[in-house]
Amino acid sequence: MSEGDFIKTLVVVSHPDISNSQTESFLKKGSEQVDVIWHHVESLKGIDVDFERKLLASCQRIVFQFPLYWYSALAGLKDWIDKVFSRNYVYGDGQYHLADKEFGLVVTTGLAKKDFQIGGIESMTMDQLMAPYRAFAARAHMKILPLFLVDQFWYKTEHQQQQLLIDYQRYLNQDFPDSLVNRQAWFKERLEEFVAGLGESDKHVGGLILDTFVQQMDELDQLGDTLKMIKDGEDDGLE
Repeated sequence: MSEGDFIKTLVVVSHPDISNSQTESFLKKGSEQVDVIWHHVESLKGIDVDFERKLLASCQRIVFQFPLYWYSALAGLKDWIDKVFSRNYVYGDGQYHLADKEFGLVVTTGLAKKDFQIGGIESMTMDQLMAPYRAFAARAHMKILPLFLVDQFWYKTEHQQQQLLIDYQRYLNQDFPDSLVNRQAWFKERLEEFVAGLGESDKHVGGLILDTFVQQMDELDQLGDTLKMIKDGEDDGLE
């Protein structure tokens, strides 16, 4: 992928009362700022399988997003999956129509993140609970991304919510792995878009901020190269 190009992402959202969900409203607004396709399955009048598959084919990253309900997604997403992902479509005809696409999960929950661990209230990790979805993605030869957990949204401070917003946006269309280089490229693109949208009176200051950011990126790259040279030198000296 060339610099400045971002992955086209389909966010398949399942929530039976989405208009009254503070968390989903927040995430939807965040998704609009990074130009992804927000696809709410309960809003569909019917599931047109051919249309849904064309939509999947048009995107490189596919994200299932839902609130955790009895350790899984709600019935709306299950129904959509059962109808769209037939065995032949996923792997049965030998073509693997979803192969090499990226697969992610955004799960919201009223419980704290710490509750999902061995010895916690739930005694299982969220990764363990989401194993069936990852098994599906693996069977389809997809690239599996780390899970993105949104826990206890309404308890978060304004600062925490803003950090969540940025992390969520990066999850939707930043290159993986979540390395420093990929983060820098994502922020640079976002900053360029912001500066381009400024009025003429503010563009000069915006351009200076962008130049400073790019300069810092270059300095970090040089520092990384220096550290690598030092490490290579240490490795060469090992007996």
